[in-house]
Amino acid sequence: MNADEDGQNVELFNLDLGRLLADPDPTGTRPRRGEQPRNDPPPSLTLDDWLYAAAVDAVVRGRAISLEHAIRNTDRTVGARLAGELARRFGDTGLAPDTLYCTFYGSAGQSFGAFCVDGMHLVLWGDANDYVGKGMAGGEIVIRPPAGARYASHENFIVGNTVLYGATGGTLLAAGRAGERFAVRNSGATAVVEGVGDHGCEYMTGGTVVILGPVGRNFAAGMTGGIAFVFDPQDRLPIRLNPELVKMEPVQADDTRLHDLVQRHAHATGSAWAQQLLAQWSESLAQFVKVAAK
Repeated sequence: MNADEDGQNVELFNLDLGRLLADPDPTGTRPRRGEQPRNDPPPSLTLDDWLYAAAVDAVVRGRAISLEHAIRNTDRTVGARLAGELARRFGDTGLAPDTLYCTFYGSAGQSFGAFCVDGMHLVLWGDANDYVGKGMAGGEIVIRPPAGARYASHENFIVGNTVLYGATGGTLLAAGRAGERFAVRNSGATAVVEGVGDHGCEYMTGGTVVILGPVGRNFAAGMTGGIAFVFDPQDRLPIRLNPELVKMEPVQADDTRLHDLVQRHAHATGSAWAQQLLAQWSESLAQFVKVAAK
């Protein structure tokens, strides 16, 4: 027993570091530093590889093909390899709409639908991680809750952060909320989502974004182009908007365009929230705000 500064008795315990400091190779015959130039994972067939192998021959010939597959959060960049091949072969010409119609069930890993191009139609029944539609150039990505889901889509997150990062085209329809930095650096994609986190539409230069729910702080920071329509019944947008480069306007002449996008979203995702807004459209329309560059 020892006494501390206040004179109180303090019991000291000895910590045995023997196992931590033990020599794993007393003989000294085994190497003590890495001798392998690379540490690659063992070869395996990824879901992205499966999609490429199953679809590439048909789609490059312009033949429509429909596929289904389960997906897990370890399945990353699904669709990217095929998109790259189509871009290499066809450039900006792309393919006819819905040449590839692929449906997935489960939770997608990062970068689902990355670099999607015209002719690709990807549907996910479930949810997805960050970077959905990263670098998207065309086609369509639809994300909807799994069949039988009981929760309200507009109150729950369905995709992660930085969705549509650097997108230049195509359409994303997601029946649920997105995380932070939604549509950052978007320059041409169209999207409908049911709420976003902080920094939505950051550095956006083009495209159209419809948000059927709340937005986080610093919305539209650095936004110099494109249009965002925000459903804001509680009038919170003014305190969450970064007004340096954008302004708020009534929807007015854009009401038909906005209605068509919400209707398309409802049809593709089955969103009960979108259907509710459409059922009372006059009242809903009055609560939308248009955000555009000054």
